[in-house]
Amino acid sequence: MKTNVGIVFLIILMSVNLNAEVFKWTDESGRTHYSDKVKDNQPLQAIKAEVNIYKDVPINYEFSDTLGRSGNKVVMYSTSWCGYCKKARQYFKSKGIAFNEYDIEKNKKAKRKYDRLGGQGVPLILVGKKSMRGFTVAGFNNIYK
Repeated sequence: MKTNVGIVFLIILMSVNLNAEVFKWTDESGRTHYSDKVKDNQPLQAIKAEVNIYKDVPINYEFSDTLGRSGNKVVMYSTSWCGYCKKARQYFKSKGIAFNEYDIEKNKKAKRKYDRLGGQGVPLILVGKKSMRGFTVAGFNNIYK
């Protein structure tokens, strides 16, 4: 009987939708703050936070020329300040994976191609006809295989 109660409790717990609200307000000095707690006497704006999911996303290859189209050629659209771009760079180098990198803030032609491919966040990594936004080792290995 104990096992059945435990299973029912686990099923109920797993079906609960967890939500947290994030609020934004500006203090007297003009600084913007974000918190999960309501600030007294401050006009608040509720913020919708979304989870960044790393997955293969549809890419319009019509504009990509030959970049990222053949075999396991890796192409990464990046920026110099992006932490995920840095992790991807380090991973590629540590595994001996050849890749072409295009900084979309320093290279106007790369920025135009990035925009035509759908843009929306860096890094944008292309491997053949597969792609991912952001970087995780598991996600990359999924599209690189």
